[in-house]
Amino acid sequence: MAKFNRTGARPVGRGPIASEQAPSGRTYEGAPGYARDAKGELFLLAVSNMVGEQTFYEAADERDARFRSLVHGLAVDDPDWFTGFVRWLRTEANMRSAALVAALEGARARVDAGEHGHSRQIVDAAMARADEPGEALAYWTGRYGRAVPKPVKRGIADAATRLYNERSLLKYDTASKGFRFADVLELAHPSPAAGKPRQGDLFKHAIDRRHRADAPIPENLGVLTRNADLRGRADADPGALLDPEALRGAGMTWENALSLAGDRVDKARLWEALIPSMGYMALLRNLRNFDEAGVSDDVAQRVAAKLADPDEVARSRQLPLRFLSAYRAAPSLRWANALEKALGHCLENVPRLDGRTLVLVDQSYSMVSPLSARSDLSRAQAAQIFGAALALRCADADLVQFSVTSAAVPVGRGDALLRVVERFWGAGGGTQTAQAVRDHFSGHDRVVIVTDEQAWAGRGGAEPTKAVPPEVPVYTWNLAGYRYGHGPSGEAGRHAFGGLSDAAFRMIPLIEAGRTADWPWVR
Repeated sequence: MAKFNRTGARPVGRGPIASEQAPSGRTYEGAPGYARDAKGELFLLAVSNMVGEQTFYEAADERDARFRSLVHGLAVDDPDWFTGFVRWLRTEANMRSAALVAALEGARARVDAGEHGHSRQIVDAAMARADEPGEALAYWTGRYGRAVPKPVKRGIADAATRLYNERSLLKYDTASKGFRFADVLELAHPSPAAGKPRQGDLFKHAIDRRHRADAPIPENLGVLTRNADLRGRADADPGALLDPEALRGAGMTWENALSLAGDRVDKARLWEALIPSMGYMALLRNLRNFDEAGVSDDVAQRVAAKLADPDEVARSRQLPLRFLSAYRAAPSLRWANALEKALGHCLENVPRLDGRTLVLVDQSYSMVSPLSARSDLSRAQAAQIFGAALALRCADADLVQFSVTSAAVPVGRGDALLRVVERFWGAGGGTQTAQAVRDHFSGHDRVVIVTDEQAWAGRGGAEPTKAVPPEVPVYTWNLAGYRYGHGPSGEAGRHAFGGLSDAAFRMIPLIEAGRTADWPWVR
């Protein structure tokens, strides 16, 4: 009788996040804990790490120390992998602080090890916004003092040359920052880019105005000149701020315009003048303000069209959770359809899976912790978004929420994702993952568990995937990055991935096709 060559046999793929195949530790709730290799542990920690933030089970300093330790080892041992990781972390995963800390700590480790290559590129790769060179210097000097190694300086200088322009100077070079553009320029000494003929004058003016507030603006810096002119006119006549073209040409931010106007102009008219030049994220975060000011339906329709535009969504690189946050914050329903469409575009990497899929979403008490001190959303809500998105894309899915007990979440073809999310009961209770798997697995073709992996060791607290036949793949989506996982991963039909974006979903079809799913920055 054949043991292996049977009907239904299929090739087994591999995932990049590898763990030990027998537990060496315990989860925070006492169940068997499976340690991952260094790359897997760093990846899962980085894609959920806001840096300096408490989590349910780990204090901020403990979590940050673990992050630095992993970075120090991998930046030296595998700089090519690490450089790609940092660039992806900042640009695709959209993790600002984690990417910046990883780059600077990685550069520090390489300098200490006497390695002179890669550090400049690693540091530059971590920055995508013009306030980040200053953030980099603030982190470095706060941790290591004012002696900045040459590779770090050069990486910061490269980023400044790439990111500094007139509009970014107006937006980010403010007195509230400890490191202004001038401080970066005087410490890192970037050279103006050959293709930016006015950048040399911009650099000089940034330094001049840092030391003298009334420094004259060079004539060829047109945006800065128009901004100063508009500010002067608005002091005497706030109605000058109601001209959309003047606002756009002057690089006037919505924050500055509101501050200049005060209560002297109608808020609805001011918002309507500002909206044409506002960026995607600014529109998304101000929907409540638009409603409270009474912005007209005609203008609101134009905002909604931009929010729902797939190209705009792609350029914005917003995390899916921002759309849920905007939906919950907006008083009116006139934004709901646009936010639903935008969320769908944002989750375009969620695959359409054939067969039957069991999707288990962790709603235990440890998942109630917020993603960061400034976030109004929790890991439980992140799990809801991703679990519901996957269930809606599957040909046949059972969506289940679990903690101490478990229950099905109704989901049907054509349901709106934001409506499905509202059907979850919310977080609370212990993490009975293994029991939930046993209660709901019934001949499914795959199982996906969205969780922080801190399974409970009590009743039924065995390794959760053991209730699933070995030929059925189990995918664990980790949303917290703690050290020990609830099961093995990387081979034998058991895989882990993680993060707050949809990028990791790409692995499922690859693995099921019998291929090796590589790190997401490796194409």
